[in-house]
Amino acid sequence: MTPTEKTLARLPAHLRRYVVGQDYASYTPRDQAVWRHILGRLRSHLSDKAHPVYLEGLEATGIGVERIPSLDEMNERLAQLGWAAVGVRGFIPPEVFTELQSLGVLAIAADIRTHEHIQYTPAPDIVHESAGHAPIIANTRYAEYLKRCGMVGFKAIASVEDQAIFEAIRNLSVVKEDPTSTPEQVEHAQARLDAATRCRRYVSESTKAARLYWWTAEYGLIGSLERPRLFGAGLLSSIGEAEHCLTSAVKKVPLSLVCAETEYDITRMQPQLFVARDFEHLFEVVEQFEASLSWKRGGDHGLREAHRARSVNHLVLADRREVTGRVVELFEGVRPVKEGLTTALVRLSGPVMLSRDAKAQGKPWQSPTLVAFGAGTLPERGEFQLELASGLRLEGFAVGGGEVLRLKVKLGERTLESLPSVARLFLSEGLPSVAGGPADPEAWDHWFGELSAFTEGDGEAQARARKAEALPPALATLYRDVRALRESGERRLDRLETLMKAANAFPDEWLLWAELNELHNAFQGAPLPGTYAGRPAAARLAAH
Repeated sequence: MTPTEKTLARLPAHLRRYVVGQDYASYTPRDQAVWRHILGRLRSHLSDKAHPVYLEGLEATGIGVERIPSLDEMNERLAQLGWAAVGVRGFIPPEVFTELQSLGVLAIAADIRTHEHIQYTPAPDIVHESAGHAPIIANTRYAEYLKRCGMVGFKAIASVEDQAIFEAIRNLSVVKEDPTSTPEQVEHAQARLDAATRCRRYVSESTKAARLYWWTAEYGLIGSLERPRLFGAGLLSSIGEAEHCLTSAVKKVPLSLVCAETEYDITRMQPQLFVARDFEHLFEVVEQFEASLSWKRGGDHGLREAHRARSVNHLVLADRREVTGRVVELFEGVRPVKEGLTTALVRLSGPVMLSRDAKAQGKPWQSPTLVAFGAGTLPERGEFQLELASGLRLEGFAVGGGEVLRLKVKLGERTLESLPSVARLFLSEGLPSVAGGPADPEAWDHWFGELSAFTEGDGEAQARARKAEALPPALATLYRDVRALRESGERRLDRLETLMKAANAFPDEWLLWAELNELHNAFQGAPLPGTYAGRPAAARLAAH
């Protein structure tokens, strides 16, 4: 097995279905030139501006300047750091990205930006994911922070609107990267994102977790406010951002929990960045944030968060059982159940799944489900009458496995007529946690994975194929020949002149001319002289 296959084999099935092969041979010669151009400029610019671990981290994680890294090579190096990497297509669902990261696995977008977007791209690509994220994990403390961030994002509760916004962002990135997209298609994709964003009723825990991640792992600075250094992957992988972020045009503020409340716009350079004192400062902030989540607080706070999210989440009961489903109704008790829990009864809609310690117990069901809070025991079978400290009274007939018939529920003097007479009923003395998504993601995906709106990267794969088709064969050959001449180490001016003449057929292919200019400078010790195809080489390069 290859190093990447070994990584894939240890992933649970629900994560494996989002992984794609890198298909290294499908990178075009221009793709390789894009990588080389970006990495060369970044290494030069970041040598004294990035966190000191950055340059040594490139070497430690198998990332070089000359060519796009292979995942197998990266995994050989990453294994020594206790990490791994897998290939994905573009944007993947946040819960998948965060779970992978919590397991110490980097999701590497296998595609690479076009030469038109060489300065900055809002879409994930191999430049950002490998040259941005991977080098800094050579610092073990920062690597721990990434895992911690992944766990926090994975446990945070997302709203139904969050899913709609994710799908819209993913669609827009695919459309923009597809060279065959029409202006009307781009306009529609942008309008879809605008509409999804306007649907947002409130800022969810998941959105706040994403903001925390953005302002640290993606766009974080570290050190003093006066002389900070770059460590966020978005800054380390973007020529434009790397050059812009340390200027006076960008406001620098000390990192605090305020970052989780601060919005960002992925379509433009950031006007403000947060500066961490050091990597320990990151842990101070993430621990504060973690303490605010339903995952840690449970009780009424968690139930209300899950209720307004309208999404699938799971309740962790006092005996460690977990009930996964959508919280649709809360009933407050006449008296508190305990500190932080005044809810006497909660109703969930199907499908609902029961698990313990994140392992499903049987298959999900569709029947209504109730969880009552308070000290009491539901018999496995037969008639029952229970009166709980909250003022909740329950009576009915237990069939087994939590299923009850002829259920009657009173809260104080009020009969709850809206509740079903046939349901699944669970009792718990408390509610230590309410967390995002299903308790057993693998089992949930087994039953409902095919219903997911995510199409495993089909759109991104099609865009990648169209980008390759849009590259004329003659131009691809030129890029390949220029690369071969550089890698040969031979100072063949005759060959270089032949390539220059052929390049006249592509006067606006600025990246090709940049490669040629670099070779000429290396051979002659000066930039390209004269004019090619009617345009001075220096002017042609300056325009880009």
